[in-house]
Amino acid sequence: MPSSLITGANRGIGLELVRHYRERGWDVTAWCRHAGRELPATGATVVEGVDVTDRDSLAAAAARSDEPLDLLVANAGVLEDESLEQLYEPEASERIRHQFAVNALGPVLTVALLAGRLRDGARVALITSRMGSIADNSSGGRYGYRMSKAALNAAGRSLAHDLSPRGISVGILHPGHVRTQMTGHSGNLEAAEAAAHLVARIDELDAACSGVFRHANGESLPW
Repeated sequence: MPSSLITGANRGIGLELVRHYRERGWDVTAWCRHAGRELPATGATVVEGVDVTDRDSLAAAAARSDEPLDLLVANAGVLEDESLEQLYEPEASERIRHQFAVNALGPVLTVALLAGRLRDGARVALITSRMGSIADNSSGGRYGYRMSKAALNAAGRSLAHDLSPRGISVGILHPGHVRTQMTGHSGNLEAAEAAAHLVARIDELDAACSGVFRHANGESLPW
């Protein structure tokens, strides 16, 4: 039975990814801060209390299992909003630091910690955002989110190079504008639809598209 580990798995896209892989018969480990009611019903192995910004928390979660992994999905993320007028305020600086910690450093720490458990030929999926694209920025604002996702994209490219000797492919994937709690339920996609598209892109992951910034619909996105 193939095995996967998904972070940020208790709601939205993460929860739907858990459901997709469980329906395929995969063994799924779901990391989250709080499980809620829906995640345990999927049959996944749920590990609560995971803070991807905290090394001790990650290490404790990893110690719960030593099962080899065929897929690691770094999905945990946070979205805040800072305008230019707010940037010098202490609260805005703290929000930006938090977004960097969760959106950029968290996935890198997670992959680094679990790299030894990834099978040769496994896949890593980083759930990012096209808001991390510099070329695609046509509206400004959202400073912390944009910067943190651009940093994640850069890290994903490095991970693709560093993991390639083991045949491990890294997807840098934008799910689309999805109606979730994070987006205030705005958007044009339901979480289940976005997850299905992401699963299709993960299925396609190989050396040729490792480290490529892609939309879940299959389109390549500009850096």
